[in-house]
Amino acid sequence: QVQLVESGGGLVQAGGSLRLSCAASGRSFSTYRMGWFRQAPGQEREFVAAIDWSGGDTYYAESVKDRFTVSRDTPQNTVYLDMNSMNIEDTAVYYCALRTDWGPLSAIYREYEYDYWGQGTQVTVSS
Repeated sequence: QVQLVESGGGLVQAGGSLRLSCAASGRSFSTYRMGWFRQAPGQEREFVAAIDWSGGDTYYAESVKDRFTVSRDTPQNTVYLDMNSMNIEDTAVYYCALRTDWGPLSAIYREYEYDYWGQGTQVTVSS
């Protein structure tokens, strides 16, 4: 049984930084993709970033490009999301997700293409 556990959320001032972690367990992750999504109050869940577990290629939403960085520690089965220059619009519950079917690259942007989800961690950016 795959488990994804996020941590690292909290309150940060605008312009500040935060690091989220997603620890994965339950199977081998060598050929999968891990994604980060977020959901703000009253809004749909949206794609933030993703990483190829094996090769480390990364993908970002335009709204976070050049501010957020996704990375992985393969021995620790952990994916990170480093968030810098944060603004109020970054306030949301952040989720990590695992896609087990390699499939087309376009799939990483769609939440329904992911097979496993973490419980989410709240990130609040204050002015």
